[in-house]
Amino acid sequence: MEQEGKVALVTGGAARLGRALSLALAGRGARLAVHYGNSAGPAEETVAAIRGKGGDAEAFQADLRDISQVNGLVDRVARRFGQVDILINSAAIFRPGDVADTTEAGWDEHFATNLKAPFFLSRAFALHVGKERPGLIVNMADWRGIRPGPHYLAYTLTKSGIIAMTQSLALALAPNIRVNAIAPGAILPPPGGDDAYLEQLARHIPLRRKGSPEEVVRALNFLVASDFVTGQIVFVDGGEHL
Repeated sequence: MEQEGKVALVTGGAARLGRALSLALAGRGARLAVHYGNSAGPAEETVAAIRGKGGDAEAFQADLRDISQVNGLVDRVARRFGQVDILINSAAIFRPGDVADTTEAGWDEHFATNLKAPFFLSRAFALHVGKERPGLIVNMADWRGIRPGPHYLAYTLTKSGIIAMTQSLALALAPNIRVNAIAPGAILPPPGGDDAYLEQLARHIPLRRKGSPEEVVRALNFLVASDFVTGQIVFVDGGEHL
């Protein structure tokens, strides 16, 4: 799939990795729907950055915990741009919690944002694209999805679900819609963290260094361009999942 002129919806596209993915897609000619939940300022900054380079972009607010807003998001984007060709399910929450301190509210929020919303957005996208026009879904997973541990329990379970969902949807939506996932590792520190956190992690990663958003962007560009690739999980983690 060529990116030029295509319409891409990036959830969580206002900040962090979502912003990097939005800017990268726009840099290759895609028109961007930048979704945000509460980050109105960063969303408008991302849109302004795209427009400042001659691109076409619009910010769209939606609470991904509200299924009615999730179900209507693709239609809203299609009304603005005429169509939607690429869906990047990037928005997620990442909060600590082990068996003892995972609350029901925390569990529900993780699953609603990280797994339920991507599924129903993917379904809405598939209905919009239909069975003839090509489409692409890229889900943001995590290496923890295949190497679960005792911490970040609810988060990890949602990312395991994202991996299973990616493979299931790749089968269900073939042949015209491809579905893949990117599983990043030590790319950005958690909110409130700093590079010292990543440097400490890097000592335990096979490649002995932290990654960068640009490396995730390269994985996305590969998945967009590779029309014979579907159902794949691309680990961009320096081998951390091993």
